[in-house]
Amino acid sequence: MNGKAAGRAGAGLQRRQLLQLSPALLPAGTWAAAAPAPASAIKPPLLLAQTPRGGLDGLAGRDLSRYLVSEKFDGVRAYWTGERLLSRQGLVLAAPPSVLARLPPQQPLDGELWMGRGRFEACSAALRRSAPREDEWQQMQYLLFELPGGAGPFSARVARLQEIAAAADTPLLRVVPQDRVESLAALRQRLQAVLRAGGEGLMLHEADAPYLSGRHEALLKLKTHDDEDALVIAHLPGQGRWSGLLGALRVRNAAGQEFNIGSGFNEAQRRAPPPLGSTVSYRYRGLTGSGLPRFATFVRVQEL
Repeated sequence: MNGKAAGRAGAGLQRRQLLQLSPALLPAGTWAAAAPAPASAIKPPLLLAQTPRGGLDGLAGRDLSRYLVSEKFDGVRAYWTGERLLSRQGLVLAAPPSVLARLPPQQPLDGELWMGRGRFEACSAALRRSAPREDEWQQMQYLLFELPGGAGPFSARVARLQEIAAAADTPLLRVVPQDRVESLAALRQRLQAVLRAGGEGLMLHEADAPYLSGRHEALLKLKTHDDEDALVIAHLPGQGRWSGLLGALRVRNAAGQEFNIGSGFNEAQRRAPPPLGSTVSYRYRGLTGSGLPRFATFVRVQEL
C-alpha cells in the first residue's frame, strides 16, 4: 500500500471510529454524524396533519364550515391492517389475543390507542411491552377517526366507521365525535373548553376530502403550542455546563429542513441521547424569518 492509500485508509478508519463514539467522548466542536440508517419497518400510509401558520388566528377568513372538528387525543397512533396493529413507525403493537379478536377482521382502521387525558406515558409503556398485560388493555380505547382506503368524502367515511363500531359492539372501539364549527369565535370556544378539560387541542378535517395519506392541509391541528417530529441526524457535544455530554441534537424535519434542538433534555438524556436515526417530537414557537422552527425544544422520543 502506497503512502496516499495508507493515508486514505487511516482517515477512513478514524471516521468510522468517530461515528461509533458516544457524544460524551467527542471533543468540543465535533459532530457525531448519522451513519446510513438501517432497514426499518414499513410505515402504514397515514394522513398527517399540518399546523396552520399563525395558529388559530391564521384561520381567519377561512370558511370553517368546510371542516369537521374533533378533539386531538394524546395517545399512540395505531393502524389496524385487518390482522395486526401497527404503530405510526410501522412497528407491530403486541396486543392480547382477546383484544385482537374484538377488532373487525380484514377491515383496515386508523385511530389512536388512548388511556385517558394526561396518561400518554402509561399508554406508551403498555404498548412497548413485548408481553402485553390484560389489565392495562382493559383501560385502553381505540379511538377511530379514519377509514383507510374508504370511498367518498371524509364525512361519509365517518358514517361508515360508526357502522363498523356498532357492528363490533365492544367498548374498545369508539368513533371520535366530529362536529361542524361555523365561526372562528365558536372554534376558539371549543378549543378553550377542550384545554380546560385537560385535552391537548383540536383537529380539523375537510368534510369533503377524499382518503389521503402523507402530510396534507386537508387535516389541520390546533394546540396551544406548535409541535412536529424530526429525524435525529447528529449529536452535537456540549460545552460549559454540559461539557462531555450532549449539547444539542441536529435534526431534519419532514420539510427537509435541518436545525438544532438544544433544550428540553434532562441530564440522563444528555448522557444517553436519542440514537441517530430515531424520531423525536419537539415543540416550537412559530417560525423564524428563514422558515425554521423558533425555540425548538425536545419533548420525547417517538419509540412507536
